[in-house]
Amino acid sequence: MRAAVMRGGELVVDEVPDRAPGPGQVLAEVLACGICGSDLHALHHADELVEMSTVTGAELGPMAPKVFDPARDVVMGHEFSARVLEVGDNVGNSEPGDVVVSLPIVMDAGGIHAVGYSNEYPGGYGERIVLSDMLTMKVPNGLDPRHAALTEPMAVGLHAVESSRMGAEGAAPRHAAVVLGCGPVGLAVIAAARLAGCESVVAADLSPARRALAATMGATEVVDPREEGAVAAWRRVDGRRPVVLFEAVGVPGMLDACLTDAPRGSQVLVVGVCMQPDTLRPMIAVGKELNLQFVLGYDPAQFGTTLRRIAEGDLDVAPLLTGEVGLDGVADAFEALADPEAHAKILVVPDG
Repeated sequence: MRAAVMRGGELVVDEVPDRAPGPGQVLAEVLACGICGSDLHALHHADELVEMSTVTGAELGPMAPKVFDPARDVVMGHEFSARVLEVGDNVGNSEPGDVVVSLPIVMDAGGIHAVGYSNEYPGGYGERIVLSDMLTMKVPNGLDPRHAALTEPMAVGLHAVESSRMGAEGAAPRHAAVVLGCGPVGLAVIAAARLAGCESVVAADLSPARRALAATMGATEVVDPREEGAVAAWRRVDGRRPVVLFEAVGVPGMLDACLTDAPRGSQVLVVGVCMQPDTLRPMIAVGKELNLQFVLGYDPAQFGTTLRRIAEGDLDVAPLLTGEVGLDGVADAFEALADPEAHAKILVVPDG
């Protein structure tokens, strides 16, 4: 099959071997796959990603996903929707013709593999994909597969909100949210906070286009941090509710800035992924008695809730879709995503 392959720090379109579905697996045709910021970083900093994945997976033992070898080919892409073509033995959840999304994990006799970050299991930047049947979820009739492909990134926002202090039942209306960074992750947090009932969501970003999207996704106040700090804006428009600061930028310096600006006793929740060493001043957090928390990914229930919300129209992801390319356009799309004024989410449509 054809795929956009990460090879030697570049993306090249090439033929890669098809993989037959094993027991408990299905083979599916990729319908759409979003390009994630993690993929942009992995293209040029795969060694760093491998090192950190090895460290974070050490405690999990055999339950840790296999770490890929960056010296070998990798077909990335973990935000996908697909149509089932063939099923292996012991499959009871999916059947040929089903349009599905799935947690990007595949299990086999050799262990657990992260779809899109595996040398063995190609991700959504290819024509076909093998999935674990038990982790697939059928896309409700009538939902555009392009919209369904955003289940994965939007579930990240739901997990962040539910992991925060506002995640307890009935807590969201009593809290305010400050979201720093309005890329896809920050936008997912904004949408999830509003759906949880948070009435005051202040969003900050340097990009006018991203600020406009933040308002579209539910932010009640949007600021350019060069003109007004996000916490200062919260004090202006609210200032009374307990606040959770969601750090969704993921660059060095942001964490220390959050601790410096955060109100006493508040929570700083880190959902942006910084791949580089960073420095913070613990005494600031100690002096303010701040709560600092880090989150990653989502659980299956949050993934399913997100799919349902998109399908039922509670979560409108259409404004996030700003571009679409076929396999031959993936490399150029990676370059285009460097401009926040041009794009939020570009989809790869392999037959496009």
